[in-house]
Amino acid sequence: MSTYRRTALLASALLLTQAQLADAHIVSARLGDFYAGALHPLLALQDVVVWVALGLLAGSLGTAGGRWLVVVFPLGLCTGLALAAGSGATAVSPLGDAATILILGLLLAAALRIPVVLLSTIAFVLGVMRGAANAGELVPQTDRLLYAAGLASAGYVTITLVMALAVTFRRPETEPASSWRGIAVRAVGGWVAAIGLMMAGLSLAA
Repeated sequence: MSTYRRTALLASALLLTQAQLADAHIVSARLGDFYAGALHPLLALQDVVVWVALGLLAGSLGTAGGRWLVVVFPLGLCTGLALAAGSGATAVSPLGDAATILILGLLLAAALRIPVVLLSTIAFVLGVMRGAANAGELVPQTDRLLYAAGLASAGYVTITLVMALAVTFRRPETEPASSWRGIAVRAVGGWVAAIGLMMAGLSLAA
């Protein structure tokens, strides 16, 4: 055996004797709470319908007022999450969810010109409500900062993408609400309102 091989074997043996137990850290062990905060609302019908309807409403009114929702809505989500986590009150009644969806659908179908301040207030209140509803997933082991960051990121991305698609399709600055594009958006509002009515009926029948 050559001197080189002897040296290599000796070095390998020394390294093996120094080896200790290694803990494997998968991504979810460190950032699992972030992903939980981001994915949980996207798997709940109430959140998906409310978030999409709010983005469509903002986009149908144009970019001037809608861009405020990009900041206001995630802020509302974090505020609701913090309030619910501090008070322990995380439940939102099914009837309240249904009423929220119904109102958003009617606003979309009516094609009302909502002032920026009122639109931002609606977005913040809805963000607080949905943030509080998502606080039900918090457990003592949850990293609340990561969970809140994931929730806010999901709200930001969803509102931004839906609003951008609505603005691109609706073209509120150049086409009136009576155009076929405006009528299509109003028809979606009617479907959203119908979902709210069905949810309200189911909640009252339960």
